[in-house]
Parts: sequence; C-alpha cells; structure tokens
Amino acid sequence: MDLHVKHRRRVASWVVAAVFPLSLGAQKAKSAGGDIPAGMSAIREADLKRDLYAMAGDGMRGREAGTVDEMRASVWVAEQLRAIGVKAAGPDGSYFQWWNMLVTRVSTVSSSATIAGQTLAMWKDIVPLGAAVADASGPTVWVGDGSDSTIDVRGKIAVAMMVVPPAASIRTTTNSYEMRYAQAAITATTARLQRRGASAIIIVADSTADIALVPLGIVRQRGTQDVIGGASRFANQAPPPTAQAVAAAPRNAQTPSFLVHSAMAATLRGVSVNVELHIRLERFETPSTNVVGIIRGTDPKLRDEYVLYSSHQDHDGVRYLIGGDSVWAGADDNGSVSVAVLAAARAFVKQPARRSILIVFHGAEERGLLGSRYHAAHPVVPLASIVAVLNGDMIGRNHPDSASLLGIQPPHRNSSELVEMALRANDLTGKFKLDSLWDRPTHPEGWYFRSDHVPYARLNVPAIEYSTNLHPDYHTPRDKPSAIDYPKLTRMTQWMYLTGWFVANAPKRPAIDPGFKLER
Repeated sequence: MDLHVKHRRRVASWVVAAVFPLSLGAQKAKSAGGDIPAGMSAIREADLKRDLYAMAGDGMRGREAGTVDEMRASVWVAEQLRAIGVKAAGPDGSYFQWWNMLVTRVSTVSSSATIAGQTLAMWKDIVPLGAAVADASGPTVWVGDGSDSTIDVRGKIAVAMMVVPPAASIRTTTNSYEMRYAQAAITATTARLQRRGASAIIIVADSTADIALVPLGIVRQRGTQDVIGGASRFANQAPPPTAQAVAAAPRNAQTPSFLVHSAMAATLRGVSVNVELHIRLERFETPSTNVVGIIRGTDPKLRDEYVLYSSHQDHDGVRYLIGGDSVWAGADDNGSVSVAVLAAARAFVKQPARRSILIVFHGAEERGLLGSRYHAAHPVVPLASIVAVLNGDMIGRNHPDSASLLGIQPPHRNSSELVEMALRANDLTGKFKLDSLWDRPTHPEGWYFRSDHVPYARLNVPAIEYSTNLHPDYHTPRDKPSAIDYPKLTRMTQWMYLTGWFVANAPKRPAIDPGFKLER
C-alpha cells in the first residue's frame, strides 16, 4: 500500500453508515456463475504460506522498486505463473511489460553544507527536507522555537529548535516511532517560519528526532519517482516535468529547510555564524516492470473480455534497523495479495471461466502507483475489454472476521453491479463483517486512493479493492510471513476469486454507475 500520498479529500454530502452483506439465503446461485465452482478447491492454505515465505523472505531483500531486488521478485512471480499454466501476456511473448521509472533526487555528490567552517556529511550530519535546487549563504539568526514573530529573519538563515508536535499529529503506523515523531515535529516547526522571508531554515533536532536523523536521510535520499506517459492518479494531475524544466526551476521558490543533530545547538544557539548550503538535483530513469499473464476464457463470444486481478510485487527494500532488522519484507504489503492472485490463477487454470482472466502484478506501487498508472495508459489488452478490476492490498492481518471492501459506497463506488457480486461472494466464502469507514472520503488515511485500482477507476473501469487495513507493522521490518493469519488469508483469497468467477461468467458485464467521477 502506497505510503507517500496527500489525499485530496472532499467530504461527501452523505455517507453510508454500514455495509450489510447480501443474505446468504438470497444467493442460491443459479445466476452469474452458478454454485461455488470446483476450481476453488485449488486454493490451498499450504500453497499460500509456501509462496509467501518465498516472496517475502529475507532473500528477496524487500523487493524495492527500481532495484535488482524488484527484478528478482518479478522473475519469481513470472516463473510461478508459467508453472501454474498462465500464458504470458507481455510484449514479444514474455511475462514482462517494461517501463522506466523517473527518479528525481538530491545529488549527494554535488550538494554541500558548511556551518561555522565545519563541513557536514549529507544525510548523516544534515538532511535536506525538500527536493529542490537551493542556495543559501550568509549569517544565521537564532529564533528559539520560532514562536517570536518579531525576530527579523529576512534574508538570513533562521535556526530553530525543534517544536514538540501535537500528539494527535504523530501517526500510529509506519516506520519507527522516532521517524513518525520527527516528521510531525518538522512540519510543526517549519510552519512557524515559512513565509517570513528567511533564505533557509535549519532545524536542530531534539533527543527523539536525533535518533531518526540518519533513518530520515536513508528514506529521503531516495527522492521522488514518477512515470512518463502514465494515467493520472489524481484529478488534473500534471505530467512529470522535463529535465530542462527541473534545471530551469527558480531556486528557493519555497524556503529550503534542513535538519541537523541536537549537538549542533552548541554551535548555533544564541549566536550568528556563517553558513553555506547548496543543493543540486540529479534526474535519471531506471527500469521497473509489470508482470502480466492471461488465462483464456471458454466462451467464443466473451473470451475477448477480461477480469483483471491486480497486485503489486514491490515493497520498501533494505532500509534502516528497527529491532535489529533492516529488511522491510512486505509480507502483508503486498505479498499477501500477490500469493492470493497466484492461488486464484490455479483455480481458473483448473476450471476456466467464460471470460478471460488478466493477471497484472504492478511494479513500483510504493513509489506512487507507477506500474498501474503505466498499464492503465498502455494496457496489454484494449482498455475497453477490461470488464472489472479486482485489486487487493494487505489482506492477511487484523481480526479474523473483519475486512474492508473499497469502492462500494459513493463517491468511490463506480459499479453497483460489481459491488453486488463482491458482496454475494463474501456471503458464500469469508463471511467477513465489512468495515465501511475505510472507504469514506472522510477517513484520515485516504485509503481508497492508495492502491492500484485507482488509475483504472479514473478511466471508468469498474474497480474495487479488498483489504484488511493497517496494523502496527505496516511499512516496518516486522511485516514478515510469520505474522500473517493464513486461515484468514485463505478466506480472503476465496472471496477475491469467487467475485472474479461471478464477473467472468455473468451474461452481462458490470455497468458503470451513471455520473461516476472521482474527486467531484
């Protein structure tokens, strides 16, 4: 599940109080695929567990997008598809749809920082808190915690002690507590100093943020990623800027800010010293891939329509130590769905449906839904032939009988008919109590916009997402195969599979709700 997102939310004029599954008695299943198919017997808990220990084991090194580790995981996924009997759907008869990830990051080689004559090591002694070309030279002015607005910082480099953030602003999931604290504290501190005319801001860490400074550098030096020619993730999303536009961008368009260790307070507190800060960017392309396969349908009239099963094979890679472990394995995110899709593939190979099944493992989801944005714009089958997207993200944790289905209530629902099939499938398989809160535009996590169904939904393809939601191990090295609830994962897999079976065998493809539009 993509972490790096600022969800543009608009409160709906009404929200659904709860989602109630259709009654099992009403489902005695003669329409849209009949009773539970024999193919479901191919979904086995032992296979899910075996595959997840392979995909999310330390040997995969966290499958970080744009690295050889993501390539290793992608080849592993393709080999599983081949062994199952899924046909390759990529260019030139391969399982791979290659595309380039566009990376913009601070250049460690060309950037420099000097404070009071002391050269600071980038990312270890000082961390740039933005990704823009910047130059700031001159004397500092000490502003304490930044609350005294009478201190004149215009044209100077403001130095502030870190402000303790409000407790409510510190996230409860992802990374370490010190990282979450530091990120909230940086926001609180810079808010006091932005727009006051300083040429730069230097924040002196407190004891808690001190622990996070090097980890923060490890994360931020990766920069930002985009994909050229991809579909939009948000309404009116601008295309990535060209290299020429990046080079020509005005410097210090926003006050550049930096974090330094608490030990620097002895040098900076209450005095003025000379500072030289120079930030340069580097920009390059690096390959990622979508892994694609097809299970052909049996109906000559419907086999050129496709039900798309969606996961992502990447995660966060090798980062910093938490509890003595630096491999951010991503067993739930999104190994759980990846092995579920493999299991569903076994079921469809055993008993094909009338429509064809298109399987897409999207690359670089964690970097901003890049693989799904690329495939939605450059699909391996005509976009109009994709009748539904069944996407999942994190389906193996939390209470054994709870789950969420996103895209089932306005403004996110784009196909009531697809939702009806999914609810019916839940009644016949997992029988999960569905938490509707995560699908609401008011939910603080903005969960709906953080996974690979979004680019397809924006292009009016019926789309839903299965999830069992966040947990304390999200985006940490603790997200390991040993923490997965495998009986629950099996039931979630059966639910996803049976939904697709209903869609793939229905006489009519699910329709788009009239007037659907994301982010009205």
